[in-house]
Amino acid sequence: MIKLKDIQEAKQTLNGVVHYTPLAHAPILSKNLNANIYLKKENLQLTGSFKLRGAFNKIASLNDKEKELGVVAASAGNHAQGLAYSANHYKIDATIIMPEATPLTKVSGVKSYGAQVILHGANYDEAYEYAISYAKENNKTFVHPFADDIVIAGQGTVALEILEQLENIDMIIIPIGGGGLISGMAVAIKELKPNIRIIGVVAQGANAMKNSYENKKILNSKRVKTIADGIAVRDVTPRMLEYTMSLVDEIVEVEDKEIASAILFLLEKQKIVVEGAGAVGLAAIMHGKIDIESKTVVLPLSGGNIDVTMLSLIIEKGLVKSNRKMNMIVTLIDKPGSLRKLTDIFTLNDANIVQIDYDRNSVQLDFGDANVTISIETKGEEHQNIIRTKLDQNGYRFKEI
Repeated sequence: MIKLKDIQEAKQTLNGVVHYTPLAHAPILSKNLNANIYLKKENLQLTGSFKLRGAFNKIASLNDKEKELGVVAASAGNHAQGLAYSANHYKIDATIIMPEATPLTKVSGVKSYGAQVILHGANYDEAYEYAISYAKENNKTFVHPFADDIVIAGQGTVALEILEQLENIDMIIIPIGGGGLISGMAVAIKELKPNIRIIGVVAQGANAMKNSYENKKILNSKRVKTIADGIAVRDVTPRMLEYTMSLVDEIVEVEDKEIASAILFLLEKQKIVVEGAGAVGLAAIMHGKIDIESKTVVLPLSGGNIDVTMLSLIIEKGLVKSNRKMNMIVTLIDKPGSLRKLTDIFTLNDANIVQIDYDRNSVQLDFGDANVTISIETKGEEHQNIIRTKLDQNGYRFKEI
């Protein structure tokens, strides 16, 4: 396992390259959860993620021959962008193998740094297997996104910054995919401040590390499915399990709907755009997975490279869940003036119609009826109850969707 000096040397290597990202107090969150919460904003890092730290540290360590031949990586996106930037910095060739479902924003980000992108496989692990063979066939250096001590040392520099920025910390809650970030940070923290509790968070749909940690042996997942694509890792590597079991105090898991609510909270209340992987720590404390009452807690927001389509979906679902939007199907008599009478109800009760669709041809309709699918903006649960009551009083059949 790496030592503190390896991380300190990485910090020197990264000096002047990576951003020294802010550690900001979160007053609303702290008040809501009765704790003292700080956000380490790695979403503001160059390339949008902490992954630049490990990738650059690795590229800087290559000898001249290795740099001449170029590098290969497999990544869901953030390691890819970090490696592409680092390779471009040293003017060496980089080929990145990415899963076929990788969000366009991450593919575009990698290409913008001059790297070649090959889309292959349904998930990270399939891309990884292809990347290994590609690197061997082309005599290039494969740069692992997490199971590499030089990469781990680079990721550990996040912890050095945090410990410089805040003196008294009870707990640091860190996302886990392959385990590179939590391993590097944990080495630094346990050597410098061993009393700080280190808690990892996995997505429920990619929880192999949690299962392996709790059973003290490798238990890989058969499949992964989560909106937190940055930590969607199917298989656990022996090296990373060793780090995790030695240094991490606890691992919890969060569901996709909890991750989505955390992303929305950060966007709305903190004015921060964070991807799913970066929001899992917040999801864990917002939904009571970790006891943080009266504690000083640091959450590394590991990345901000969220796909715009996914963000739009999260916002839409969040508005419905928080009673600021209603989607419903209303059945009415198909005759002139019927739609006008329905919309008058919404108008008179201060509900803004944002989308409407009229269907008179569905085979499920009785003759003479029509379905109106309608989306309205509302002002909370009480406002929605008023609208439901008015629809009932006027004899409308409706269901919410």
